[in-house]
Amino acid sequence: MKDSLARFYDFLDRPLFLGGRLVLAALVIPLVLVFTQPLWRISMKAPQYPKGLSMDIYTHKVEGGHGGKDVKEINTLNHYIGMKTIDRAELKDLDWIPFALGLLVILTLRCAAIGNVRALIDLVIVTGYISTFAFGRFIYKLYVYGHTLDPDAPITLKPFTPAIFGSKKVANFETTSWPQLGSVLMGVFVLGVIAITAWHLIAGRRAAVRAATATTAVS
Repeated sequence: MKDSLARFYDFLDRPLFLGGRLVLAALVIPLVLVFTQPLWRISMKAPQYPKGLSMDIYTHKVEGGHGGKDVKEINTLNHYIGMKTIDRAELKDLDWIPFALGLLVILTLRCAAIGNVRALIDLVIVTGYISTFAFGRFIYKLYVYGHTLDPDAPITLKPFTPAIFGSKKVANFETTSWPQLGSVLMGVFVLGVIAITAWHLIAGRRAAVRAATATTAVS
């Protein structure tokens, strides 16, 4: 048992393969590009809006379609059903997301430069936590927006959760919600880090089996 634990801790302290380091360094590129691309797009269509309305959610801002005018129009519509105004003050999550992604950039570069298997596993855990928490908060905010309607609004609607994936009918509006390039880039980073970690774990397992076999043969 002690020998197994010793081998496990030795494995955690093992430096990363050169190939893994290079891939980690390359994965910083899509991670940085996440800052420049929208993460999600929410669109709305109705007979009175044949061209539709849309807004793109970035890591640090919300940008309306048609030159930024659509957010104002969406807020006007939201007023009639008693929904909160969509503005920067309400979207406080956009204050911490850029810092969280910046932390991931630093941790990834550090891991690529001087990291070991232990640091790589830590990177996977932090990446998974940030990604899951950010997406969970996105779903929660949509839920809150649709379930805190003003009862004195001109138009009364039953509380609802706006579309998260795909399309949903709300009154006479067809709303759609889909991930955009920023989320794809984030997915590339997450899957890349998981793949590198799996590669090192499998290689470590094989090395441990070879070592155990060699020890048995000697005995």
